[in-house]
Amino acid sequence: MKQKNNLAYLLLILTTIFWSGNFIVGKAASIYEIPPFSLNFYRWFFAGLILMPFTIKELIDKKNYIFSNLGFFIILGITSITIFNSIVYYSLYYTQVISGVLMISTIPVWIIFISSMLNIEKTNIFQIIGVALSLTGVIFIITKADINLIKNLDFNKGDLTMVIAMFSWALYSSLLKKKKYKISQIALLQVVIITGLIFLIPIYFIEMNMGNLIKLGKPFYLTLTYVVLFPGLASFFFWIKGIGIIGANRAGAFLHLMPIFGAIMAMIIFDEKFMFYHFLGAVFIIAGITLSNKKTSND
Repeated sequence: MKQKNNLAYLLLILTTIFWSGNFIVGKAASIYEIPPFSLNFYRWFFAGLILMPFTIKELIDKKNYIFSNLGFFIILGITSITIFNSIVYYSLYYTQVISGVLMISTIPVWIIFISSMLNIEKTNIFQIIGVALSLTGVIFIITKADINLIKNLDFNKGDLTMVIAMFSWALYSSLLKKKKYKISQIALLQVVIITGLIFLIPIYFIEMNMGNLIKLGKPFYLTLTYVVLFPGLASFFFWIKGIGIIGANRAGAFLHLMPIFGAIMAMIIFDEKFMFYHFLGAVFIIAGITLSNKKTSND
């Protein structure tokens, strides 16, 4: 059991490193004007293509099971592939990496909250207070702790859209734990990719028709290679495996490492500054996460 737990911990640490790198690469994509939804489309198109030889037989053998649960798999695909990843790349056009990873670090709290709302797991008073504290931290980041921004409602749209990404991934992770699956984890990932891609295709064409075209060249090829292999295939598989071993709530705690990895990378690579409102937000987020993981005497 201990060995399995150690494997889960290793996989989840690697997941957070690769996902932190995804924010860095996503920010670089905005600098090189790589359209966010197109980048996400090609990321998952090629990831699905790479997986297909390893999953096609199982997908055919288990087609009845897949189609009988298609609605559920579509929700998983939309929340993770279509919405979360697209919105993260879009948000990074307008906001700092540090703001983004701090907000994403609240996901464990929202997993607990959504799991409770959907009757997947019970909640307690500490978790309710934790949700409130984490939300306060996110508000500090969105408003930059500036009363004038609140008065004028002049918020950074990258911060606001990152909230959508945050809730989308929390819903995906909560639902992921809801069922026991009759397909392997790699086949589950393939099904999630396919269903998510189906709903991403029209968004991709809309972005192209608006004149946001990918310029083929070294920046695009390097960006695509990283996002397909690491935050795409490796991290998604590691995340599913980690949740399968230790559960969504405990796995979610590893996302707390993302602000550390992401902030260090952002400060080194993009010379981003850790501002006072980041500090305020981080204090409330850490307090919220700590309380959310505290158990009552009845637990």
